[in-house]
Amino acid sequence: MTVAVEANADGLVGPTHSFAGLSPGNLASSASKGLASNPRAAVKEGLVKMKLLADLGLPQFVLPPVARPDLRFLRQIGFSGSDGEVLARAWREAPHIAAAAASASSMWAANAATVTPSADTLDGRVHFTPANLVTNLHRSLEHKGVERALQRLFPDERHFAVHSALPSQPHFADEGAANHVRLCADHGAPGVNLLVYGRGAYEAWTGEYPARQTLEASQAIARRHGAARAVFPRQSRAAIAAGAFHNDVVCVGAKSCLFFHARAFEDTDQMRRDVTQAAAPYFEPQFVEVAEADLPFADAVKSYLFNSMLISPPGRDRLVLIAPVEVAETPTAKRVVDKLIASNSPIGDMITVDVRQSMRNGGGPACLRLRVVLTEAELAAVNPAQRITDAKIAELSAWADRHYRDQLGETDLADPSLLDEVRRALDELTGLLALGSDFYPFQRA
Repeated sequence: MTVAVEANADGLVGPTHSFAGLSPGNLASSASKGLASNPRAAVKEGLVKMKLLADLGLPQFVLPPVARPDLRFLRQIGFSGSDGEVLARAWREAPHIAAAAASASSMWAANAATVTPSADTLDGRVHFTPANLVTNLHRSLEHKGVERALQRLFPDERHFAVHSALPSQPHFADEGAANHVRLCADHGAPGVNLLVYGRGAYEAWTGEYPARQTLEASQAIARRHGAARAVFPRQSRAAIAAGAFHNDVVCVGAKSCLFFHARAFEDTDQMRRDVTQAAAPYFEPQFVEVAEADLPFADAVKSYLFNSMLISPPGRDRLVLIAPVEVAETPTAKRVVDKLIASNSPIGDMITVDVRQSMRNGGGPACLRLRVVLTEAELAAVNPAQRITDAKIAELSAWADRHYRDQLGETDLADPSLLDEVRRALDELTGLLALGSDFYPFQRA
């Protein structure tokens, strides 16, 4: 068996982090709409979480934010003049579209791409498909920038294949790793890839909130990656209606353990059968299902228990939950975790992190990271300037202090001086992360 580790690449929170309520079906985002955000606090919360993972012995990397506001998009739809004039006119004439162009939503790297490790692919390379995120306007603007970021982080084509996004239309609606779980006996061993979907491309969808992932998108990714042992469970319609806009709101997995709420899947028994069959003879899956009686679904969404990271740190026999502090503050969720830790379950510990700025937009610890299983040779081929160390944390923290505001409201997003601040920050960031002086569109203009 090849030795491999599960690394994490976290999205760096961008300077335009705000609470614009752009995501229907995301209850936290809707509830926070109009509140003033704190971009400086948000980026530092993310850096603290990254340092925690690195201190636990897991390889940790950082992905740069996409450039915002997206002036290329605003010019495409008819706004013209100088950059300042484009921004001012967009906010005056189409404020909802201007807010989408300013969104810092690329911080949620779980939506950056779907990743298939080399142990599961036909050509023995790690494959990435950036998510097209077509369900929401603000997120559909990200994938080209994400593709470029992945190419810089994983540049060696001998080890990595970074694809373009699937066609940007509803039949292939794709939300990335937020709907993907990989189970295995060990990271370097053959695994089972659960590609969870919300609807079929040709079925009528009548739900109040959108089902963001199509079966056809999941199948297309499995084909282009050459993914062995792929299964396609359906997300529960009731879960989507109750605020589980991605599967990672109600399900998380690591190694052979799948930890999920009883209402996560449309047909839980079929999911179990499919995963068990695909896993044989490599390993026996461990299903840790939480009943509605133990954790009401509303509490699962409020606490984001299942949007915890489930990790296997070196030297630990059992898995560790990296959970939002809201889990400890929600009695039902806390009892579930305490019971699992006290029992002989695969989950042996919980560490809480404060990512409240992200949580107010519906993104917990797992939303902020993209998991990538890497062999020793693959790990050595990753851009070292993007790896988190104590020195890199100090460097990025000082950078945020220089460039990020501690309060941002809608009127601030329309301020042309913010555009200059953002560009200065991102221009400096490309040097800190060795991304090249032509990484962002404004640098190439």
